[in-house]
Amino acid sequence: MGIMDLFRGRAAAKPAEEGRRAGPRADVGQFISLDDERLREFLCLGTMTPSGVSVTTEKAMKVPAVHRSVSLISQTVGMLPLHLIDNGTKEKAKDHPLFPLLHREPNNFQSAFDFRTLLQHWALTEGDGYALVVRRPNDPRTILRMIPLNPAHVKPKQNDDWSVGYRYTPSDRGARDFDASEILHIRGMTRDGIRGISLVKQAADAIALAISADLAIGRLFKNGTFSNIYLSAPETMSDEAFERLRNDFDTWYSGADNAGRTPLFEDGVEPKSIGANAKDSQSNETRARQVEEIARIFGVPRPLLMIDETSWGSGIDVLGQFFVRYGLNPWFEAWQQAISRTLLVGDDKEQFAAKFNPGALLRGSMQQQGEFFAKALGAGGHQPWMHWDEVRDALDLPVREKPQNTMMGHNGGPALNDN
Repeated sequence: MGIMDLFRGRAAAKPAEEGRRAGPRADVGQFISLDDERLREFLCLGTMTPSGVSVTTEKAMKVPAVHRSVSLISQTVGMLPLHLIDNGTKEKAKDHPLFPLLHREPNNFQSAFDFRTLLQHWALTEGDGYALVVRRPNDPRTILRMIPLNPAHVKPKQNDDWSVGYRYTPSDRGARDFDASEILHIRGMTRDGIRGISLVKQAADAIALAISADLAIGRLFKNGTFSNIYLSAPETMSDEAFERLRNDFDTWYSGADNAGRTPLFEDGVEPKSIGANAKDSQSNETRARQVEEIARIFGVPRPLLMIDETSWGSGIDVLGQFFVRYGLNPWFEAWQQAISRTLLVGDDKEQFAAKFNPGALLRGSMQQQGEFFAKALGAGGHQPWMHWDEVRDALDLPVREKPQNTMMGHNGGPALNDN
């Protein structure tokens, strides 16, 4: 089969028997025109799977389990506070020029939430998240802004001296080369130490089966019959009668719009019940299994994908802590070390560190928090190890001035109610 045979319509196709001998690409089929969606899928960089479905990021994100997994991780990384901390005092380094870029506004068209969510989305789906670091001339310590770069246009390369460079080739202008100090690179697991692994590609088989299962259900609602019957004729029918019967059945009794109609037939044709079969339950089981496989690849617990039928109860707090520790912490560390590697220079690498604050996700119930902070302040004979201002800060409460003429307890806390 020549390359132009791919573009010819079915009328010009070779016989099926010859097509089956045409080689490994004979299963591609024929494309109607250059605008055929199947042609665009065939020529795209998607991952071809054993089920015959080509998986791209765009198609994968239409699978609810993938969309939920990616959005949950990306938006959590985006919403949590990210501060630059002084390693000596453990205070927020608000005077450092990098602090507002990490915490509030990395550039003039994105918030910190938008910026981190986008780069994390790319890191999950494409394997790498990139941002151009624009520094003040002759002052590498001062970063003016960070601009996200589409990973489809960025190619990292290890040079002969083992350093890493990045070639950025946008579609509307020529290529540009950048040093590692100019690119903030967020990546997860990697096989070569340079490029990250796309979780969409890793989960391509599971995603393809989920897409295929949804397509099968969609075709059932569009073309299938919901009466669960087959037709039995008393004698052999002519081709004309057979075609008329099939057309009438497809027109009046197939598809979701015709569900519930009472079949009426002629010439002794009788509808007979098929009954339930194992394929229906197997289809539902397959769809549930693919959701579980996708969740496993992305490291998201089942209940957070809204698929667990059990009652969460008080276990939701433990589930959230589990997700932070084993699903999000690796990504927190990837961000923190990438920031230290690229955005901090000179002595700042030792003096400062970027830190996420996942405290809100790790908090227990109000009762558990109350018991914890009471002990931290010295209740029940415990040795106090927190100041009352630190407790208010942990709960995101505003700073309060110390009350006048009030007896102070140990560790600086009030011994009496100061309300």
